[in-house]
Amino acid sequence: MSEPRRTALVTGGTRGIGLGVAEALAREGFDLLLAGQRGAGEVEPVLSALRQTGSEVLYVRADVGEAEGRDRLLATARDRFPRLNLLVNNAGVAPKVRTDLLEADEESFDRLIRVNLKGAYFLTQAVARWMVEEKRKDPTASAAIVNVTSISASVASPDRGDYCLSKAALAMATQLFAVRLGPVGIPVYEVRPGVIRTDMTAAASEKYDRLIEQGLLLQPRWGLPEDVGRAVAALARGDFAYSTGAVLVVDGGLTVARL
Repeated sequence: MSEPRRTALVTGGTRGIGLGVAEALAREGFDLLLAGQRGAGEVEPVLSALRQTGSEVLYVRADVGEAEGRDRLLATARDRFPRLNLLVNNAGVAPKVRTDLLEADEESFDRLIRVNLKGAYFLTQAVARWMVEEKRKDPTASAAIVNVTSISASVASPDRGDYCLSKAALAMATQLFAVRLGPVGIPVYEVRPGVIRTDMTAAASEKYDRLIEQGLLLQPRWGLPEDVGRAVAALARGDFAYSTGAVLVVDGGLTVARL
């Protein structure tokens, strides 16, 4: 009897870093459940391309910052897949306008904390309960959780403090769930990207082009979604099976201290 295919849930998985992760996991043989906030028609070309790898690819339009959206994701996953082997919390939003820390407003703060932190925190809670159920039935079942954060978890940007706080808190959530789930054999990791070329960073492309030229990075190029995808794929394969709680930095050397 053949082994069931592994399945992964990737939030924000149809564009940017999330798509880079989805593509890497599809190449690894994962079936995919992708979550996003665009309409099904808008993402169909992306889904079709992913299906060319032979993976089953489902899409659910859901706001992970809301309980209803998270519930719909889990209901779809339980209905279509025998188990979930991997959760990648990638969905995230940036401030609509970068604002000086002394002028920042509560509306932006609440939005970023709701999507970037609350959504991932409670989706992890729900998925972890399911993974624990499956581990009790079959201790050999593979299961892992990956949180995609940002170098903004440790590098201060006073014009987007709400974003930095949301990512720093998600980094701590990784540690918390790693402690809680370690005894049941479910590793939890953080992947911390640097300057990655996506639609989120497009508005600041001239700024980062200049900084990269001036030596911001040890590896003097933009990061790409596939760079992050390869990192997540390595974790999904179990290449770091004895490293729960680890932070895998994908930033071209940006955060290496230098004199």
